[in-house]
Amino acid sequence: LESDDAGNRLRFQLELEFVQCLANPNYLNFLAQRGYFKDKAFVNYLKYLLYWKEPEYAKYLKYPQCLHMLELLQYEHFRKELVNAQCAKFIDEQQILHWQHYSRKRMRLQQALAEQQQQNNTSVK
Repeated sequence: LESDDAGNRLRFQLELEFVQCLANPNYLNFLAQRGYFKDKAFVNYLKYLLYWKEPEYAKYLKYPQCLHMLELLQYEHFRKELVNAQCAKFIDEQQILHWQHYSRKRMRLQQALAEQQQQNNTSVK
C-alpha cells in the first residue's frame, strides 16, 4: 500500500511538472520538431492530461496558462503549426504582452486600493 502511495505521488509530481512545461512555447516547438505530436499515443496522453483543468488539480499549478496550451494541443491544426519556430515565437510574445498588461492592471488596482484606504483613514480622524 505504501508503494502505491509513493507511486501515485511520483506520478502526480511528474504529470504536474510536464503539464506546466506546456506553458513554454519553445518546449512545444521542441516537441513538435521531434514528431511527438504525430504519435497517437502521445496525443492520447495529452487528452488524458485534461483532468488538470479540474479545480482540485488546477490549484497546484504555478503557470495556469499551461491549461490553455493543453486545450489548444487537443487540435491537430495547432499541433502542426507548432513545428514552425515563428509560431512558437508569436505565442511567446503574446504571453509576454499578456503578463505586462496584467502586471500594469494589477499595480493600478493596488494603487487605487491604497489611495482609498488612505482616504478612509484620514476621513475617520
